[in-house]
Amino acid sequence: MRIIGGEARGRVVRLPGGSRIRPTADRVKESLFNILHIADGTSFLDLFAGSGNVGLEALSRGALFAAFVEKEMPLARALEDRLVQFGFADRAEVIAADAQRGLGRLVRRGMRFDVIFSDPPYNQGLTGDTLAWPDMREALAENGILVLQHSTREKPEELQDRPWVMADQRRYGDTVLSFFEGRDLKFAPKHGNDL
Repeated sequence: MRIIGGEARGRVVRLPGGSRIRPTADRVKESLFNILHIADGTSFLDLFAGSGNVGLEALSRGALFAAFVEKEMPLARALEDRLVQFGFADRAEVIAADAQRGLGRLVRRGMRFDVIFSDPPYNQGLTGDTLAWPDMREALAENGILVLQHSTREKPEELQDRPWVMADQRRYGDTVLSFFEGRDLKFAPKHGNDL
């Protein structure tokens, strides 16, 4: 894996030996950032961070701050090392915790994020669970966007009882990116290619 844009473009993101995570493919990551248009000053949360591939890309493209939540200690430590190597350590924080607990810690500290990216393990029911976490809505800044990466077999758009509005959805093979806005925001949700 490599950083594909911004100041760290071309830098290699390596996984610790023995890791069995499923990193976000470069094609999906490139499309994600073409849609998001990360601007200077953006705050970014990478849940189920794994290698930190997506949050690192956000930092490379100008995000002011990124938090990474990853429960596997070897991955969390490798990510901390990578942040130092890439020169991002002063703009980032790694929380070695379960995604829901790590999110709760950030919310209790009053942190809010312009973009929350959540990439739970596929087909384990975690996509819907993630939408239901009360702290998820609390962690999203006003006018923020929640992006869920999930398999085509998971249908978060069917969860109508959640406090979310689907703004966009894109498919890449077996991978889907679903974009959500908070239902209580005071502006019209964006649709299709307008995001």
